[in-house]
Amino acid sequence: MDTVFITLASALAGFIDASVGGGGLVLVPALFATYPSALPATLLGTNKSASVWGTLFAAWRYQRQLVLQWQALRIAAPCALAGACAGAYSLTLMSPQVLRQALPALLLAVLLYTLKHKHLGRDHAPRFAGRTQTIAMAVCAGVMGFYDGFFGPGTGSLLVFILVRWLGFDFLHASAHSKVLNLASNMAALVWLGWQGHVLWAICVPIAVANIAGSWLGTRMALRQGAGYVRWLFIAVVAVLLLKTTQDALLA
Repeated sequence: MDTVFITLASALAGFIDASVGGGGLVLVPALFATYPSALPATLLGTNKSASVWGTLFAAWRYQRQLVLQWQALRIAAPCALAGACAGAYSLTLMSPQVLRQALPALLLAVLLYTLKHKHLGRDHAPRFAGRTQTIAMAVCAGVMGFYDGFFGPGTGSLLVFILVRWLGFDFLHASAHSKVLNLASNMAALVWLGWQGHVLWAICVPIAVANIAGSWLGTRMALRQGAGYVRWLFIAVVAVLLLKTTQDALLA
């Protein structure tokens, strides 16, 4: 019964993550509720073992339907990976408590800004091109990769927002590009946690398959409905993430 519950949670997480990021909001709490005696690092590693496959599938689906900036992504993806490694190492040296307290305020600002600017992310009008775009995306990837390795919650959604606000992407293209960058940082985290033995390998196959199934549906909906749909799903995910992180900050 536990495996069925976790598998369904992984499918829902894949759907949300493929569309706009934030799938960890579903799968991570489900893992903590199902395996209360497991180490947090083990549950986070297990989450990565599923999400990395859904993210890979979503990235593949998006690149078949949309024109992605691969010249920039080829540089930015390794930056995300390096940032995630640096963040994971920094986590062994200091506590993420300051980030835990500050994240609700950051998410509130993102939510209010998105609601206020109704046309934000509606049109795909990249602000940069060529080398400038590559540098801008690499900086975004490195910073968010570090955040993902050091703390993590809301990485995908925050990256989508940055790509929309700073690089001028619409929400659909921002989500597509974020999948490639998230894949790099997720792989780094999975390799590190797996090497340390922090993965429940017995349930990895069913939750990975479920995550891919959810990712298939999520990318299908996003590609069919377009940037407007992704924008409203983004607002919903950020709102839920705001409530969750506020609760965590108050209880910490």
